Amino acid sequence: MSSPWFSGLSADRSGGVGERPLRLFCFPHAGGGSRFYNLWRQRLAPGVVEVCAIVLPGRDGRLLEPPYNRMEPLVDDLTGALAPMLDRPFAFFGHSLGAAVAFETAHRLRTLGLPQPRCLVVSGRRAPHSPVPPPFSHLLSDDEMLAEVSSLGGLPAKSLRHTRAIEALLPSLRADYRINDTYLPTGGRPLDHPIYAYAGDRDPIAAPDDVAGWQLATTGAFRLRVFRGDHFYLRDAPPDFAAAVVADLREAAPSAVPR
Repeated sequence: MSSPWFSGLSADRSGGVGERPLRLFCFPHAGGGSRFYNLWRQRLAPGVVEVCAIVLPGRDGRLLEPPYNRMEPLVDDLTGALAPMLDRPFAFFGHSLGAAVAFETAHRLRTLGLPQPRCLVVSGRRAPHSPVPPPFSHLLSDDEMLAEVSSLGGLPAKSLRHTRAIEALLPSLRADYRINDTYLPTGGRPLDHPIYAYAGDRDPIAAPDDVAGWQLATTGAFRLRVFRGDHFYLRDAPPDFAAAVVADLREAAPSAVPR
């Protein structure tokens, strides 16, 4: 089993559903790639949680593919790629833009009558009913856009010296920002499964009070967790964060995430 959409997906289909790890599909932030989640595979209960990063066109091994710049076609194609992979308990994690993509994908799965995630973990993102306020990042110049990403902690200063890497990043970053800036939720009734919302206490674009609004997006359980740090407080899965993710997955799927 392989697909360009996923990194870290196991090909092992042996054993019953309860004998295989819960799949945690991780949706990237704007401009983000699968490497952001590499360390998670060591820190989120290996053998119990299978961390599977979503790989979007325009980055990683899909660098030559044109990136999406609208939410609807992205969710259409991603849902089609996900469908064959939902043969065991799974959950969604999305950071920043990834939270919105994960949320819309969960809605699309429900509309199509496909299996639903045991829970949705959203991070660093204001609630869907709170649109991103102007000025819009996708309208900035290249230098302004890179400066903004760097100020949020999403791009180390040393990376700005690697011209080729930056040139390769810019198209997908701008396209992602366009999705982010123009996104409006598709509507419909709230989700039924739990939503766990995470925030950094010093996040300049998704304050804890903004993230708390995700409670309106589900009729299921809700929890807000606040961590020390800025927009990228979760980088490298620090111990308190990793423990929180595993605890929330265990609460939502106790038989799939044993102690």
